[in-house]
Amino acid sequence: MFYLRILFILWCLTGSYALADLPKAVEPDKRLQSEGKGWRLEKADAVDPKMRRILLIGDSILNGYARQVIKKLHGKAYVDMWVNPYHQSENLNKILDRVLSQGPYDLIHFNVGLHGWQEGRIKKGTFIPLTRAYVRVIKSKYPKAKLIWANSTPVTAKNNITVLDSEINPTIIEHNRMAKIVMDEMKVPINDFYGLLNKNRKLAKGDRFHWTGPAYNLLAEMVVESVLRELD
Repeated sequence: MFYLRILFILWCLTGSYALADLPKAVEPDKRLQSEGKGWRLEKADAVDPKMRRILLIGDSILNGYARQVIKKLHGKAYVDMWVNPYHQSENLNKILDRVLSQGPYDLIHFNVGLHGWQEGRIKKGTFIPLTRAYVRVIKSKYPKAKLIWANSTPVTAKNNITVLDSEINPTIIEHNRMAKIVMDEMKVPINDFYGLLNKNRKLAKGDRFHWTGPAYNLLAEMVVESVLRELD
């Protein structure tokens, strides 16, 4: 047992060097900057090789609910988080493979969404194949890992949380629709972040993209429930 623990610690230390190989994430659109610590891969202090490991992937919405998930899963699993501003692309899929090397992971809860609505970022006709390729990267790396997709959250009108943004939100809805096609095809369960927060739009922050603490608590509860269900 002592030998296994030493090997595990050495593996973690070796893996930490790989973090330096990740490109610095940059979001040039000033409207879409991260709340919280910013873009990063944050690893749990994993010391028990028998404890299950989870990776949460998302944008700044993840910054809002990740801490609650980590707290609720304390003693049940180690939780790493990758907060990033990427959208569907071949480049993202290459970076994803390097992030996954920080595992092994028993479950990966992932979302890619709020940074791909601008015209020209995702070329017409490529969303579905790129999303499918993204899932394949995960499945090829960890064929036994459980996967959970979270669709993208609603975008409200600026300073008017009672209505949805007429410019951006239709694209979010369409991307969620296409992502569902991929997830159904590849048998990946979906956490309906969009539906949950759309029913609770009064909890939006008013800057179009972000939400208040109670909204993030709702997302955390959904994530934890689904994670425990899939792991059990």
